[in-house]
Amino acid sequence: MPKLLVTIRDGDEIVIDGEFGVSVMEIIREGGVDELAAICGGCCSCATCHVFVDEKFSDMLPPMSEDENDLLDGSDHRRSNSRLSCQIPFSNELDGMRIEIAPED
Repeated sequence: MPKLLVTIRDGDEIVIDGEFGVSVMEIIREGGVDELAAICGGCCSCATCHVFVDEKFSDMLPPMSEDENDLLDGSDHRRSNSRLSCQIPFSNELDGMRIEIAPED
C-alpha cells in the first residue's frame, strides 16, 4: 500500500495509507487528521488545506494553478514549498512523500 508521511502541527509524524488518483487532502482527512480543515472540500477556493511538501518531491507535482497561487498568497505562512493538498493527486511517484500541515491562518 502506498504511504504518505504527514507531520501534524504538534510535530508528530504519522503514516497514512494512500490511494493513487485521490487528492492528498482526501488521504489526510480520511486518515483521521482533523487539523486539516479543507472547508471547501477540494474546490481550490479556501486554502484551509495548506501543506508544506518535501522539496525532494516538488518536481513530481503538477504545476500550480493561478487560483492556487492566489490563495496561497493570502497566507502568512507561505513558503517556497507551499501547496494546497486538494490540488495534488496522489500518484505512484509520490509514494513515501513527506508533508507538513501548515499553521492555521
